[in-house]
Amino acid sequence: MKQPLFLFTIFAILLSCNPSKKQTNPDSEEWVFLFNGNDLTGWDIKISGHELNDNYKETFIVQDSMIRVNYNNYETFDDKFGHMYYETPFSYYKLSFDYRFIGKQTPGGAHWNVRNSGVMLHSQSAASIEIGQTFPVSVELQLLGGLNDGIRQTANVCTPGTAVVFNDTINFEHCIRSNSKTFNGDQWVHVDATIMGGEYMEFFVNGVSVLKFDKPQINGGFSFEWEKGKDWDRNKIVRDKQSWIAKKGTILTEGYIALQAESSPIDFKNIKLLDLCGCMDPKARNYKTYYIKDKPESCEYK
Repeated sequence: MKQPLFLFTIFAILLSCNPSKKQTNPDSEEWVFLFNGNDLTGWDIKISGHELNDNYKETFIVQDSMIRVNYNNYETFDDKFGHMYYETPFSYYKLSFDYRFIGKQTPGGAHWNVRNSGVMLHSQSAASIEIGQTFPVSVELQLLGGLNDGIRQTANVCTPGTAVVFNDTINFEHCIRSNSKTFNGDQWVHVDATIMGGEYMEFFVNGVSVLKFDKPQINGGFSFEWEKGKDWDRNKIVRDKQSWIAKKGTILTEGYIALQAESSPIDFKNIKLLDLCGCMDPKARNYKTYYIKDKPESCEYK
């Protein structure tokens, strides 16, 4: 009886070392939190006039499970436009987050930056930003707070170095307004964005679709087409100006996500993402029914 018992023991050990990998529920959405609630791991900071990851005057801080754009250590804004970039680029995905504006604008900020911030989509990387560059080439999901004085929509689109197709026509306006409500005061607002590579983007506020546009692309002008390139200089893009202009009309299919610091204090929380790129082979154990863009190299069969 000793030999069968010995063989059984060996067999049990082999099973424990090679556990079977079951297929996950293909309908179960696997959202990933981009912010861990404790620190800024996974994010890169670039502030105009400063080197990569120089968090000048602690502009970006973590407090109470929030990312806070913080100006407590500033005497004046001094054009210290800042952005904090998530380390991984994405193409097809859904983004979800909550934000709120708090307090007053930092002295020295422009009048158009009162309760004004944003989330940059399909952005160039933090490492590629020039030292004095004010904004990344990107598509901005612009966030605006109400001023208790009329209509001021949020979840607009602004286009630093880019353009979009809106109502079937390429639109060179720097910003296109959404049809959202106005949110006055320091209240939390929930935003969702559906990003479909170079096809389209759609923004939602508190569950309601407020803006949709197509074909995000590189533009010849940075802010306004009619400035014929002078606005690249004004935004301190010198080294790469001509290479960007030469790419005019190139569709942006992917890029980085960045949170903006533009002189008004703002809080972000619950920042999460659902990647829509993945294995679309139903035979694979990591197949998901909600994937939009196939990524065959990601398929797992064992």
